Amino acid sequence: MGIYLNPGNSGFEQICRGEYVDKTGLIKLVNQRIDGSDNLLCISRPRRFGKSYAAKMLAAYYDRSCDSHELFDNKMISHSKSYSAYLNQYNVIYLEITSFVSSARRQGISLQEVPNMIVNALQDELLSINPGLPEGKNLTDLLICLVEKSGGKPFIFIVCIMGLKPSP
Repeated sequence: MGIYLNPGNSGFEQICRGEYVDKTGLIKLVNQRIDGSDNLLCISRPRRFGKSYAAKMLAAYYDRSCDSHELFDNKMISHSKSYSAYLNQYNVIYLEITSFVSSARRQGISLQEVPNMIVNALQDELLSINPGLPEGKNLTDLLICLVEKSGGKPFIFIVCIMGLKPSP
């Protein structure tokens, strides 16, 4: 398991140990769009309404590097026809943009460099987790190689942008 690539289900497992309100109905809506041409989704919520919980839930559900049956078998999504078809079937790229922005600010790096920081972090992790990937390739080529290496398993990208405040 990686930080960005296939982060596993431990984040959602920890959430479920507390007072969790079942919001897995969201997964059914995502599953309805996942194989279509309109599969880019933006799920927005006001501050303090569970964006990070939703992101961790989606990562745990789709991530192919773990078995999340125990976490979801007793949730609302388990009653959906699409439940088993999509559970743990994808490579997941999970990015919390806020952490990259915070890191850039702490280091005095221009926010214009954040996209490069993200690309470099992803490339580094892809190469460290998958030593058979060719070095010197750009991120797109590495992702294509990983899809081929995994037998055609596509990617689900989960990008969280939470609580960004303007710079002073």
